[in-house]
Amino acid sequence: MSTSSIRAYFNRTSNGAPLAVFRILFGVLMLISIIRFAANGWIYKLYIEPDFHFSYAGFEWVQPLGSYTYILFLICGLSAIFVSLGLKYRIAIITFFLSFTYIELMDKTTYLNHYYFISILSFLMIFLPANAYFSMDAFRNKQLRSQQVPAWTIDSIKLLLCIVYFYAGLAKLNSDWLIRAMPLEIWLPSKYSLPILGDLFQQSWSHYAFSWAGALYDLAIPFLLLIRRTRVLAFALVVVFHLLTRVLFPIGMFPYIMILSALIFFDAGLHNKILSYLSRWLKISKSMFDNSEIYTFPKKWVKKASIALITLFFILQLTIPFRYLLYPGELFWTEEGYRFSWRVMLMEKTGYANFKVVNPDSGQRFYVDNTQFLTRFQEKQMSFQPDFILEYAHFLEDHYEQQGIDNPEIYVDSYVALNGRGSQPYVNPDIDLTTITESQNRQTWLMPFNDDIKGL
Repeated sequence: MSTSSIRAYFNRTSNGAPLAVFRILFGVLMLISIIRFAANGWIYKLYIEPDFHFSYAGFEWVQPLGSYTYILFLICGLSAIFVSLGLKYRIAIITFFLSFTYIELMDKTTYLNHYYFISILSFLMIFLPANAYFSMDAFRNKQLRSQQVPAWTIDSIKLLLCIVYFYAGLAKLNSDWLIRAMPLEIWLPSKYSLPILGDLFQQSWSHYAFSWAGALYDLAIPFLLLIRRTRVLAFALVVVFHLLTRVLFPIGMFPYIMILSALIFFDAGLHNKILSYLSRWLKISKSMFDNSEIYTFPKKWVKKASIALITLFFILQLTIPFRYLLYPGELFWTEEGYRFSWRVMLMEKTGYANFKVVNPDSGQRFYVDNTQFLTRFQEKQMSFQPDFILEYAHFLEDHYEQQGIDNPEIYVDSYVALNGRGSQPYVNPDIDLTTITESQNRQTWLMPFNDDIKGL
């Protein structure tokens, strides 16, 4: 692509209605998510009740704030309201991004792909003029009010959605998913109580059908949404796919987020109809926002900086999922590079971890009751994830040093079952985990995986 073509693309404009609808729906869905989280008591259960929290490497300083954690969630919910209204939008979306990301980083135990998606999407929205049309900011500021926005600001959201889907499809191109129908062969039969589908899920062929259909869906849906002729069919597939996954799996608000996000692929006509309906419902005049003005960034350097940062953002989004290639060993076993790569529901992994503390001076040894330090949920997640096991071992080292044992040695008897395989030894029981750091190759302290999973 020539320089002139690139310049011409970044000078193209588009009706701002899709961006305005996306902003409104995003804020509403995030508010519902925060309310749902609080109503279920998860703030206390996940962030206040535990005495110990698993941290992301480099973000150990991010910790729950005790009772003030409720205020953090309140700030996040209020900022979502302001985002939806387009009121003090830039401050609101930055506040939402920071508060939501802080919540996500407080405990690695709660990691979900869609939390990561919301975090990076809200970061992207910081640089988009989502308040230029049909917003409180535009109502109060005529100079901001613009019906036309740069086309790339809408395309950037489309591109992020395409990456999420397509990379999720690439991740499914592995022998466990396609050849063994795993882990659906484990999960689907447990849904026997569902009307009609319950009996279907007892059939082995249905597990393969759903596995292959899931891979094909993820790989094809970005292109079907981008092509005008297939867009309506694609959206119908999005609705069916995500409602079905909502029925089958406890994945919260994610299906609704993806369904409503897919609306941005439609032309501005649909979004203007949505805004007209909202105008009548809210008894406000949509016509006050309709003009021929084109949004311009306050300064040329702001536009250039925004484009540069978004370009870097997408370079990272395209490359981060492939960082697993830098690590040796089976990805599903070592999990090095597994997170943040859109590997959605590819594993059924269960484990058992029994930690042994040895006093090197006296030779005294004893086993740890994990429930003394971890919740049941934390213990479950820790039992099959190497970085959790290692972090917990170092926590135990610090704890027992404070109890008067100098340089305690920490060993673990650990077994893990992956995607229907028999349970296998996981961590080398002869290695003192206090001598291991996260930067070390996990193959040096994990037991070998006695199988081969082929694929991306």
